[in-house]
Amino acid sequence: MTRRTSAFGGSALILAALGLWLLLTQPAAPPFAAVRAAHGSSDARLLDRHGALLDARRVDTTRRRLDWLPLARVSPALRDAIIAVEDRRFREHDGVDLRAMVAAIAQALRGGPSRGASTITMQVAALIDPRLRPCGGRRSFLQKWNQVRLARAIERTWSKDEILEAYLNLVGFRGEVEGVGAAAAALLATTPDALTGAESAVLAALVATPGAPPAAVVRRVAALRTRLPGPPAADAVDAAAHRALAGTPALPSPRSLAPHLAQRLLGKATVVETTLDARVQRAAIATLEHTLLAVRDRGVQDGALLVVDNETGDVLAYVGSSGRLSAARHVDGVRARRQAGSTLKPFLYGLAIERRLLTPAALLEDAPLEIALPSGLYRPHDYDERFLGLVSVRTALASSLNTPAVRALRLVGGDAFLAALGRLGFAGVDRPAAYYGPALALGSADVSLWELVGAYRALANGGRWTPLRLRSDDRPGEPRQAFAPATAFLVDDILADRESRSATFGLENALATRFWTAVKTGTSTDMRDNWCVGFSRRFTVGVWVGNFSGAPMRDVSGVTGAAPVWLEMMERLHAATTSDPPPAPPGVVAVPIAFAGDVEPPRREWMLAGSDAADAHPSLATARPRVRSPVSGTRFALDPDVPPARQRLLLEAEHVTGSPRWRMDGVDLGAAGARRLWEPTPGRHLLQLVDAAGDLQDQVEFEVRGRTAR
Repeated sequence: MTRRTSAFGGSALILAALGLWLLLTQPAAPPFAAVRAAHGSSDARLLDRHGALLDARRVDTTRRRLDWLPLARVSPALRDAIIAVEDRRFREHDGVDLRAMVAAIAQALRGGPSRGASTITMQVAALIDPRLRPCGGRRSFLQKWNQVRLARAIERTWSKDEILEAYLNLVGFRGEVEGVGAAAAALLATTPDALTGAESAVLAALVATPGAPPAAVVRRVAALRTRLPGPPAADAVDAAAHRALAGTPALPSPRSLAPHLAQRLLGKATVVETTLDARVQRAAIATLEHTLLAVRDRGVQDGALLVVDNETGDVLAYVGSSGRLSAARHVDGVRARRQAGSTLKPFLYGLAIERRLLTPAALLEDAPLEIALPSGLYRPHDYDERFLGLVSVRTALASSLNTPAVRALRLVGGDAFLAALGRLGFAGVDRPAAYYGPALALGSADVSLWELVGAYRALANGGRWTPLRLRSDDRPGEPRQAFAPATAFLVDDILADRESRSATFGLENALATRFWTAVKTGTSTDMRDNWCVGFSRRFTVGVWVGNFSGAPMRDVSGVTGAAPVWLEMMERLHAATTSDPPPAPPGVVAVPIAFAGDVEPPRREWMLAGSDAADAHPSLATARPRVRSPVSGTRFALDPDVPPARQRLLLEAEHVTGSPRWRMDGVDLGAAGARRLWEPTPGRHLLQLVDAAGDLQDQVEFEVRGRTAR
């Protein structure tokens, strides 16, 4: 018996055993749909509302691959090249190419060089079942048999196109690059549907030798070229090979349009669809960057911008920092809490109006004010360091005057104002009213741009607050009616009043739009924070400008720092549309107003229905009587070296009428209509302010320590 006869006899015996094995055992193949669904990109991707890529984060460090690609989106040239190189009889066999297997076995028995016999289907079997992958460079005999069995099972349940599609998405091409999508992008800077014949030849050659040196790959491509249908030109193949192997394979990095959202939302290999609009996001980034460049020489580095759809609450643009201009670009300025400045004033006046303590025509005094606190005297000042005397609520809010706001806070009460802010979503304003003191009216509380935009959107929606939406699958939040629609309309109308705003800002400024908008600015202590938040009928836009480091800016206020960003963004959003004033809701009436002494010009003023026109603009001289000095909680120390006659404590009341009296520890001290000097005695004391009938108006507790002089 010759060696050739012996080899063929052995091959026949092996094939007979293989046939019997396949006949007796039929493993189940996973469904094609399950394999496709289990495939994941090596990057987690953030998409806008239209499916456009906003940002990406690598989550799989072991490989680089993109989303599963349908076979129809792969160039026919590559499909033909893969079949020609890897499995010429792919369309004919049932998972195992017996002719190729016999030839491989015979060559092995003759001691010749190894010859591959794995079909594309068999390779798919090894790609979807980790147990079939080679150990130490070669598969064991058992692994090979199981690979054959699974390949046959796949052929029984998958179509040929499904098998080829799976192969193209799972096979490795070079280094860590897997799948035709990643290979086309990383090696050839193109897409799978645009692959040429020469480029397809290169990728087909790489499948068999993904780790070979560049020179070896070039030689293999040249050798395989003639086996391809419609062979590409040799020089084109050579050029494509050198281009693919010129450097380390790397997927092109898309521009990071929303890095702070990507950090917040992206997790393990997943796709997150957001409510953002990539077009609006790009416009917001550009607007913030080039506007900040204009004030960079005044110590401004950072900024943030948020754009929201009023009706849905969908966030359309989320810019957490000024990017390359920032020294701390990873800080999220949309969520960071900073001093609110004057941006809380609309909610303060809204509360006073809703409780019918004020109307838009009510008169408040813009005059020097001193409030005694345990830490000393609090003296609020206006933006321009001047006082206007008596002004209406409309003027006080639109022109952002400070002392009238402090008087309004004392009228409504700090606790009531904090409760109103809670209904508007300000979760970070959670200290007692005494902690903030009267400065709460001027924005001493820390808030975020996210919270501010949500609260101003409530004003735009008739006082109805709902959470903002970032993900397309976020369910609408539970609504809260923070203000009545009539109250929200009155506040909106004031914030949109260009003329009433002119007392501080003039008629021409960065708050004046060519369409209806309502807007408010704010500047915190020492110009550390600029805010501008406002809305049209359709959009709410919020801007913060400052420095994440806390460093103050130089001569930059809300109207010169944040407002220009707000104005340009609003103009971009309304480039093809307008914004009309909202109609007056039920519960609002227009009343003719004439101010005594020509404090302000006569006008027709909106106010809540049921307000008496004759009392539409009372002075706050009749505000709630209260003890002005001493301040509750204060501790005083007696000096034993000072004669008792020279140690006195000032008792002073304000907003008193009639015949009020002092009561100290239950003992009547006399009239409280004027200042009184009281001789202090050691101990804790309760000072009460009572009216002529003895009814309590206000009270404070304080302590005197030490001993009187001898």
